[in-house]
Amino acid sequence: MEQLTVADQQKRTDLRKMKLVATSFLIGATIIFFGTHAFEGAWVGYVRAAAEAGMVGALADWFAVTALFRRPLGLPIPHTAIIPERKNMFGQTLGDFVGVNFLSPEIVQDKLRRAGIAERAGAWIKQPENAERITNELANVIKGAITVLKDEEVQAVLEHAIVKRVTAQPWGPPLGKLLQQVLTDGAHHKLVDLMCDRAYEWVRDNYDKVSLIVSDRAPTWSPKFVDAMLGDKVYTELVNFAWAVKTDVNHPMRLAVDQFLIEFSGDMQTDEITMQRAEQVKHQVIGHPDVQKLISSAWGTAKKMLIDAAEDPSSELRKRVTQGLITLGTNLTDDLELRAKVDGWLEQAAGYVVGNYRAEITTLITDTVERWDAEETSRKIELQVGRDLQFIRINGTVVGALAGLVIYTAANALF
Repeated sequence: MEQLTVADQQKRTDLRKMKLVATSFLIGATIIFFGTHAFEGAWVGYVRAAAEAGMVGALADWFAVTALFRRPLGLPIPHTAIIPERKNMFGQTLGDFVGVNFLSPEIVQDKLRRAGIAERAGAWIKQPENAERITNELANVIKGAITVLKDEEVQAVLEHAIVKRVTAQPWGPPLGKLLQQVLTDGAHHKLVDLMCDRAYEWVRDNYDKVSLIVSDRAPTWSPKFVDAMLGDKVYTELVNFAWAVKTDVNHPMRLAVDQFLIEFSGDMQTDEITMQRAEQVKHQVIGHPDVQKLISSAWGTAKKMLIDAAEDPSSELRKRVTQGLITLGTNLTDDLELRAKVDGWLEQAAGYVVGNYRAEITTLITDTVERWDAEETSRKIELQVGRDLQFIRINGTVVGALAGLVIYTAANALF
């Protein structure tokens, strides 16, 4: 059974009342017409003519209004029940009308141009509460999208993309170019300083290890006190050497390291053997269990970070998004050039969509109308406009009566 809203129920009640009013005019004209036969007099002809014409007008307009929605008295009269019978044609006509008069690229672009969407959107977005509202909606979208995605499928795509991208590109030339740039800028000096500092500290703090190494390398026949003296000498020389390298930025050892790095950066870009070794190192790194574990857990880590950031109103991500929206809104309202660009993009996009997909858009109207039940459609339309149509019946009765009176009066005057 059809479910009606409160508003529709009120409209149905009003329609019934207006039908009774219009019918009462017809009944009144009929009573007057037949009632005048009981009277005699010159005035009776005028009243009877008015009542007769009013009755005819009421019947004609009742037939016209009823024929829109159903067959009067259920009779198969041609050109009746117009809405149920020609519903699809009306849908096609409506679709064509909308397509020609509303979905023209020129009309749509002109409407967008006069609407000033970019400025209005900017004024709305730059309000902090509105920017926060958009951020909340974006957070919900992110959470929903992440929830829908299957972890294993996303992980497989990421692994394939990461591994494929990394293995497809050779490491030697880009790393060599990067190293060359670092050497040119002198950024490696701090690393060399750190290595020299650590080397000096290790030699300084490991006298026993240095002495042990000398003793282990000494001949078995060498006396112990000679080994000890030699160990002291070697340790002292190592400490002095490490200190010199540490304190002298132009020490030959440092210069040798710089020269080695410069040559190595060039070999990584041009020397085939060095580049092949870099490729071997690349595959070893990618194949390492820890690296594989990191890749396999990449999506899980990223997913947790995104969900946590989306759920936390005070997260840095949400703060940055909100601030970015406020900045965007401010720029749209204050920057005339940016606003003109955005409006131009919107106009071009709307013109393209309308120009290329107008038929598909109007098809939505025609297809929707075709799916409607004919009888149900007729009832719904009558419910919306039927009350106003009843005034046609009332006017038909009144105008018909007046016309009949005028015609009867004119006929008596002339003949």
